[in-house]
Amino acid sequence: MRYEAITWDKLAEALAGHVDASAPGDGGAWLKVGIDGPPAAPGAELAAALAEALRARGRPVHLAGTDGFLRPASLRYEYGKQDPDAYYGGWTDTGALWREVFGPLEPGGTGRVLPDLWDPAKDRATRSPYVTLPPGGVLVLHGPFLLGHWFPFDLAVHLRLSPAALARRTEEPWTLPAFARYETEVDPAGTADVVVRADDPRHPAWTGLGR
Repeated sequence: MRYEAITWDKLAEALAGHVDASAPGDGGAWLKVGIDGPPAAPGAELAAALAEALRARGRPVHLAGTDGFLRPASLRYEYGKQDPDAYYGGWTDTGALWREVFGPLEPGGTGRVLPDLWDPAKDRATRSPYVTLPPGGVLVLHGPFLLGHWFPFDLAVHLRLSPAALARRTEEPWTLPAFARYETEVDPAGTADVVVRADDPRHPAWTGLGR
């Protein structure tokens, strides 16, 4: 895989330009972008920069993270607080994401999405009000393991860390087997439309668009 050096700002601008150009001319559909990567990668920061660049182009944006759609602690920690298999497949409420985020953005949908569902710190529902993303708007969703659920992304970006960099920068080392499993089962670098090498967050590199 061939990479070219780029800055995070230029990356966000390039992605925003591609998404804006891909939108239908009648503004009658929603586009969905996934920023996939482990917590050790700056996925949330890239997603925020992309959202800002899209808004500067006049695109309404709904920015969301999977950390707002975690399951209750009783389900996440059913097999202990440090079970990598549960972390991989049981922490995120993917059903809620389909129902509350992706479903309303399907053709003929209402555009009425839920910003988040569960507060993991307080371990209770957030009770956030629904927001409406106008037709022609863009969903930007960030989080780990996004590419293993068949979410209907129009553009999928994977932030890749080498095993050594991931081990060095991961604050919760017990999660590392989950990311190894993700590599084996999903091959995110081979699945994504764009891959960003983020071993050194100061010097990202990417594969470009249309690879």
